[in-house]
Amino acid sequence: MSKTSFALFDTLKQGLADIDRNGLRRRRRIADSACAAHMTVDGREIIGFASNDYLGLAAHETLREALAEGAQKYGAGSGGSHLLGGHSRAHAKLEDDLAAFSGGFVDQARALYFSTGYMANLATLTTLGAVGPSGGRSTLMFCDALNHASLIDGARLSRAEIRIYPHAHVEALDAMLDASVNEGGTKIIVTDSVFSMDGDIAPLARLLEVAERYGAWLVVDDAHGFGVLGPQGRGALAEAALHSPHLVYVGTLGKAAGVSGAFVIAHETVIEWFVQRARSYIFTTASPPAVAHAVSASLKIIGGQEGDLRRAHLATLIDSTRAILQRTRWLPVDSHTAVQPLIIGGNEETLTLAAALDEYRMWVPAIRPPTVPVGTSRLRISLSAAHSHDDLAKLDDALQTLSNRP
Repeated sequence: MSKTSFALFDTLKQGLADIDRNGLRRRRRIADSACAAHMTVDGREIIGFASNDYLGLAAHETLREALAEGAQKYGAGSGGSHLLGGHSRAHAKLEDDLAAFSGGFVDQARALYFSTGYMANLATLTTLGAVGPSGGRSTLMFCDALNHASLIDGARLSRAEIRIYPHAHVEALDAMLDASVNEGGTKIIVTDSVFSMDGDIAPLARLLEVAERYGAWLVVDDAHGFGVLGPQGRGALAEAALHSPHLVYVGTLGKAAGVSGAFVIAHETVIEWFVQRARSYIFTTASPPAVAHAVSASLKIIGGQEGDLRRAHLATLIDSTRAILQRTRWLPVDSHTAVQPLIIGGNEETLTLAAALDEYRMWVPAIRPPTVPVGTSRLRISLSAAHSHDDLAKLDDALQTLSNRP
């Protein structure tokens, strides 16, 4: 190995040492069983409060059977990109199903299916940002300060001029857009619906009012709302009863839907533009058709009576957890969603508390910077309809015991 190579490795080792010194090392755990409320992780039985399987569908027998059926019919892989041989009947049907299920916010709705939510957000922001004669250089992108990393990266890659507005602060956004009236180009407002580290919901109706006033797009990433919010779980836009051609909706299918992938829904003209120009759609292998087949089965559960029952049970779990967290000595975030954060403060204290809960056989992730601001490290308790109230009673006992320690 050359001296240059040794220097490169030394730089990496120093960087890793810095990560350790600041209590920011991330470690993967190994699940030995299906994603569920009760799992085998690293060889131990635990209660899992770490996943985003909000409706408890990831291990649902109907979806297991649909995935197997799809594999028998379409094989293990797609064999190519969507535009070069990889677009199956299962993909086409799923896009039709998604547009029918969650596309009521816009006339002539059309859906486009992606392999991941990250790719869907990159496609949405880079492709919308490139509309116009000078591409992203003539685009102004107004982004919520707490947007997900994939939205941040999509905005940066778009080459748009990015302007950050304070979290959920519609008045500040309005003032920023008003100040930009004489600037040309495309204007895009970008927000999560449910913010994944705080569990609060964006003021979507007011954001849309501002978008329409200034002729801007409103891009909503509903990763943590799809399947949970709105009538039949149709999402945050349905929950707010919004309807506008200005809306572009992104949803993910590996959380409440229990499977994998993501989608964008918008007016059919917008989606056709994506098919022609979205690099993270065009230049990647399509996901296995069996996965799309399973997602179509998931939509039937989400929109049916079973989905309603699971959402109702989840709502009772949310109320119970809010009360549990209020009884601790730490700071709960005022969330009415399945994401229930408990702010601890320092990195080491948060890691210590997560490790202590692990001794109680509970997996509650410690979330630290840069995911959240310095000094706000937290436990992120994710609830699932697969949890029982007995699971929460055990969490309550553990948290109260630990809260009363010196």
